[in-house]
Amino acid sequence: MNASDEFREKCRDRVEGYSSNETLKEASNSFMTATINAKYSYNFTWLGRPIIQYPQDIIAMQEIIWQVKPDLIIETGIAHGGSLIFYASMLELLGGGGRVVGIDIDIRRHNRVEIERHPMFRRITMIEGSSTDEKITEKVRQMAGGKRVLVCLDSNHTHEHVLRELELYAPLVSVGSYCVVFDTIIEDMPKGTYSDRPWDVGNNPKTAVQAYLKEHNEFVVDEEIENKLLITVAPGGYLRRVK
Repeated sequence: MNASDEFREKCRDRVEGYSSNETLKEASNSFMTATINAKYSYNFTWLGRPIIQYPQDIIAMQEIIWQVKPDLIIETGIAHGGSLIFYASMLELLGGGGRVVGIDIDIRRHNRVEIERHPMFRRITMIEGSSTDEKITEKVRQMAGGKRVLVCLDSNHTHEHVLRELELYAPLVSVGSYCVVFDTIIEDMPKGTYSDRPWDVGNNPKTAVQAYLKEHNEFVVDEEIENKLLITVAPGGYLRRVK
């Protein structure tokens, strides 16, 4: 075993140990509860655009993209466009003709202007409309044909909407790639944390993922990612396609 392999093995062993470390779990839960209430994720940017993600999840997505080397990344939910820019910049580093398609029911004009003037926009396609609209999903299916695909779901967080997104977009994911469902953390937060939103405990992305996995054994939860991160808005949401 060479030095690099030895280092990776030590990392895997350490991460596996985190899964049974109650002290780390308690610290992680406390941090997530406090920082979600403080809107911590709103404070970060990627290449100048607000990304509205936890740094830990950004690192996880970087590792996934470098490993999978997708030709197409599909994201539902655009907001300020930071994630689109991030995905495009990773594809730029990989080289080749990789592209990102972002779908949002309302792409606000000021966000569109800033995204379109960004250097990474050359790898981005934006589609305005509901991610569950059949005309839009058919357009995305055509774009995905013959490509290695990675999917990220981060739009409306209700159970019904996310489950429908999974039914529409998860089948596009290539074997060995991922469908990442963000904000599954909602199920683990105190009830009423999102009092101004239609989602809550019992009605959120994690409940949708759990329902989907009962009927689709081609995906498994990549628990190693969650164990490694400790801090994540997507516990149980990193879904790897295995067949």
